[in-house]
Amino acid sequence: MQEDHSRGEKNWVLGVAALASFMVALDTMVLTSALATIRTEFNAPMETLQWTVNAYNLSFAVLLLTGAALGDRFGRRRMFAVGIALFVLASIGCAVSGSIVWLIAARAAQGAAAALVMPLAMALLSGAFPREERARALGIFSGVTGFALIAGPAAGGALTEGFGWQWIFWINVPIGGAALLMIATRLRESFGPKAGLDFAGLVLIAAAAFALVWGLLRGNGAGWTSIEVLAALFCGLVLAAAFIGWELRASAPMVPMRLFRAQVFSSGILASFLFYAAMYGVLFLLPQLLQNALGNTPLGAGLRLLPWTATLFVTAPVAGALVNKVGERALVVTGLLMQAIGLGWIAFVVAPGISYAALVAPLILAGVGVSMAMPAVQNAVLSSVAVAEMGKASGIFNMARFLGGVFGVALLVATFSARSPGNSPAAFTAGFAEAMTMAAILSLGGTIAGWWLPARRRMVVAPTPESA
Repeated sequence: MQEDHSRGEKNWVLGVAALASFMVALDTMVLTSALATIRTEFNAPMETLQWTVNAYNLSFAVLLLTGAALGDRFGRRRMFAVGIALFVLASIGCAVSGSIVWLIAARAAQGAAAALVMPLAMALLSGAFPREERARALGIFSGVTGFALIAGPAAGGALTEGFGWQWIFWINVPIGGAALLMIATRLRESFGPKAGLDFAGLVLIAAAAFALVWGLLRGNGAGWTSIEVLAALFCGLVLAAAFIGWELRASAPMVPMRLFRAQVFSSGILASFLFYAAMYGVLFLLPQLLQNALGNTPLGAGLRLLPWTATLFVTAPVAGALVNKVGERALVVTGLLMQAIGLGWIAFVVAPGISYAALVAPLILAGVGVSMAMPAVQNAVLSSVAVAEMGKASGIFNMARFLGGVFGVALLVATFSARSPGNSPAAFTAGFAEAMTMAAILSLGGTIAGWWLPARRRMVVAPTPESA
C-alpha cells in the first residue's frame, strides 16, 4: 500500500533519487567524447571500443529486474545503498584500468551496480508520491536523468581535455558519497512483495540480448549471411522465445507476463524501447560527427550538444506537470513525431562542410520532443500497475529502456558502417545520414505505439495474481 510521507520526506526522496539517477545516467554515454583518447592509449580497434559502452548498457539492462526483486525482498533503501556503493567501487576500477579489457570488465561491473540503483530509485520515488503528485515528481526526475544523459559527452570532453579520461570515473566518488549520506540519514525503509529470484529467466534474457547485439555488431564485419551472424541472430530469437515461455509458467517470474494484458503498460514499454533506441544511437554517433566531420575538440563537440541538453532539462518537468491535464497519448505522440522530424531533418541536411548552425534547429526540435515523451511514458507505465508491483514495473520499464539503447547503438552503428567505407568526411557523413534516417524510423515506431496510451489521465491497473 502507499505509505504517507511528509512534504520534507518526499523532497528528500526526490533529491536522492535524482542524484543517484544523475550519476548512473551520466555514465551511460560519458565515454563518447573520450573514445578517441582511449583508443589511442590502449591501441584498441573500433569494434572493441564499442563494448566500453555496450558492456555497461547490456549488464545494466539484463540485471535490472533482479535488482528490483532484491530490493523488494531485502529492502529497497538497503539495496539502493548497496548499489550506489558498488557503483562507486566499479568507477574506481574503471579509473585505474591498465588495458581495454580491464576497462570493459569494470564497465560491465558498473552496469551491474546501476541495475540495483535505477529501478529502486524509481520505486522509492513512486512509493513516496501519491498518484496525483507522481507525474510532476517523475517529470523532475526525468529532467535530471535526461540532462545527465545528454550532458555525458560534454562532461566527458571537459574532463578528458582538462584532467584525463580517468576523471570521468573519479567524479563518481564524491557524488556517490553524498548520495550514501542522504540515504543513511533521510530515507525510510520499504519492501515489496517477497518473491523468489528467477535465475533461469535472468540467464535466458541475458543470453538472448547478448546474441542479438553480437549479431548486429558483427554483421558488417563478418557478413550478414555469414554463419556467425545468422547463428547469433537465430539463437537470440530462440532464447527470447524461450524466455517468454519460461516466464509464462515460472512460479516467480522476473517479468510477470500478465502485466502486458494492460494496453497502457504494453504500449508504454514498446514506445520507450523504440524512442530510447533512437536516442541512444544518436547520442553515440552525434559527438563523433561533430569531431570527425566538423573538426571540433571533445569539449567543443560536447558544448555543441547544449541546445539538446537545455531543452531536455527545461521541457521534461513541464511535460510531467501537463500529463494529468492532456493525458499521456498527446505528449508521447506529439513528442516522438517531433523527434522523428528533427532526426530526419538532420539526415537530410548533413554533408561534408556543413555548418553547425544548420543543426541547431533540428536538435532543439528533437530535444523538446523526446523531453515531452519521457515523463509521460514513465507515468503511464507506473500508473498502470498496483502500488505493490511498482518495483517490478519500474524494473521492466528500465530494462526495456536500456535494451532499447543497446539495440539502438548496435543498429545505428551497423547502418553507419554499411554506408561509410572510409574515414573521410564524405564517407562519415554518408553513413551518419543513413543512421539518422534509421533513428527517425525508430521514433516513428514509438509514435505509433503511443496511440494506445490514455488520451486523458485515468486509473488503469493491470491484473493482479488474484484476479488473473
